[in-house]
Amino acid sequence: MKVAYVGVAALIGVTSLLVAQQSRPRIYQPENVNQPAWLEGRKNAQLRSASTISAFHDFQFEDRFETSGITFRNGVTEDSKRHYKAVHYDHGNGIAVADVDGDDKLDLFFTSLVGANGLFRNLGDGRFEDITDRSGLGLADRISVSASFGDIDNDGDPDLFVTTVRNGNVLFNNDGTGRFTDIASSSGTDYSGHSSGSMFFDYDRDGLIDLFVSNVGVYTTDEIGPDGYYVGVLDAFAGHLKPERSEPSILYRNLGGLRFQDVTEAMGLVDETWNGDAAVADFNEDGWPDLYLLNMQGHDEYYENVAGKRFERKSRAVFPKTPWGAMGVGVFDYDNDGDPDMILTDMHSDMSAKVGPEVEKRKSRMQWDEPFLRSGGNSVFGNGFYRNEGDGEFVEISDTVGAENYWPWGLSIGDVNADGFEDVFITSSMNYQFRYAVNTMLLNDGGERFKDSEFILGIEPRRGGRITGPAFVLDASGEDKDLALVDAYDLTGSVEVWGALGSRASVIFDLDDDGDLDIVTNEFNAEPMVLVSNLSERTEIRFLKVALEGDPSNRGGLQAKVVVTVGEHRYTKWLDGKSGYLSQSLAPLYFGLGAASTADRIEVTWPSGKTTEIAGPIELNRRLDIKESS
Repeated sequence: MKVAYVGVAALIGVTSLLVAQQSRPRIYQPENVNQPAWLEGRKNAQLRSASTISAFHDFQFEDRFETSGITFRNGVTEDSKRHYKAVHYDHGNGIAVADVDGDDKLDLFFTSLVGANGLFRNLGDGRFEDITDRSGLGLADRISVSASFGDIDNDGDPDLFVTTVRNGNVLFNNDGTGRFTDIASSSGTDYSGHSSGSMFFDYDRDGLIDLFVSNVGVYTTDEIGPDGYYVGVLDAFAGHLKPERSEPSILYRNLGGLRFQDVTEAMGLVDETWNGDAAVADFNEDGWPDLYLLNMQGHDEYYENVAGKRFERKSRAVFPKTPWGAMGVGVFDYDNDGDPDMILTDMHSDMSAKVGPEVEKRKSRMQWDEPFLRSGGNSVFGNGFYRNEGDGEFVEISDTVGAENYWPWGLSIGDVNADGFEDVFITSSMNYQFRYAVNTMLLNDGGERFKDSEFILGIEPRRGGRITGPAFVLDASGEDKDLALVDAYDLTGSVEVWGALGSRASVIFDLDDDGDLDIVTNEFNAEPMVLVSNLSERTEIRFLKVALEGDPSNRGGLQAKVVVTVGEHRYTKWLDGKSGYLSQSLAPLYFGLGAASTADRIEVTWPSGKTTEIAGPIELNRRLDIKESS
């Protein structure tokens, strides 16, 4: 089978290809991938801009993958390698954290499209050990996508839901020691289709967490490719034009006894958009968690929860314009005014036209026309940032606050400099056969604006400056001899093909328990980055970690609102579990508190409607466990 590599490359602006004539195996890479000239220029420009940032930024992240003990490598389908085509397999995988064995250390779970998933137990001091085999979470025979931790039976340990592509989704019950049992079939959650993200939340506030599963739409054929995946259709990104390819997302109600019921239709939540991920937030502040569904090929949808009885579609009434190609979402209080704001990443608008590095901070120059877009001219072509006005109104201010970037997938939110304002890390890339794209760190400058800081903080360029890596090996004289790539460049023998490295998902948490937040990524077809912060070594920090235990609310406290008061400042967070793209974690809430010496008060509003107040002075720089019953 011949693949039109040159045609695809030209479409995205890679107009010439290089074959490095080295000792075998030889290396192939697109132009402008290995040490592109613009990368150093951007680095220098950003370093010069550091003096304009008021927020503390005199610290660095260092990639310590090599010493972390993590041995996971993400695997991808051939549709993203030698038989490259524009299909949704290139959306990659999630990563999630939770204390799976009750030792008070947060462990790491990675999903992979091809090959086994990976569970790594946190040993402390930034070191991990592989416990995948004994955990039972490998799923090496499936095309895994996302991971969501949640305590489905209120027994105090995190259970896990994993979505797959046409292999059946899997719900695992944790025995409390980090050993998991597959209960997908008996629980009623073993749907098989084109699932993507998933999310636990208690929509009816009965004390049992329910489950929402995002289904993208049909983007595969029935042909089985290497490694057992279903080969993608050639026109995958026209799927939204074909109603027969729609695949509604699913809402499961937790019935107790490790059983779930599909209540999608009964709750008025039948949504046939190309939904890859979702967020939960009480946007109308009536005490009931609402749903925001991302549409990667059209308008997003917003459903308000009517007292746990049904969901009511309020999409255009509340959010008239949304990103056309939304991929990642985060809900947080960026300006510390007490209400939830929202950031969205838009990947697919950036794929409509060639965009050079010099214009990446601008909105997309959309090249697709309305017959393809089908959004009535009411789309945002780029990232979205919605400031909550506090009266049920949202204003889109992404350009004003500096939230735009290029080729974004997911995002993770956390106060990386512990100054009391939440920052945003955005994973960005396209990998083979595209040019390199930088991950973006948006440092929150006092709730006024976000400043690009990935070079300032040592996140870019990657460890050792290496921005490319091996993608696959061609047998140019054997089974791959008919590929267009081989024909075009007269390749023979064994040829190692390289491409740009790139991240898909991330989590932000304190992996070495030193009081500052670190970053771990799930790369695409490569090993993760383990970005460890030295903030606590560079300055004196003040923080609180708040862990919740609900009763009668759900045991994990999902959807609880926590407000920490320090003098005139109020810091508000919601425990939604959303830790990144295709990922949901169970971890304490992290409050950076700037120069505070103590906290004056903590107030928790539980999903049950009850409140818990803790009066100060409250000692800082520790984990505080709060129980609803107390």
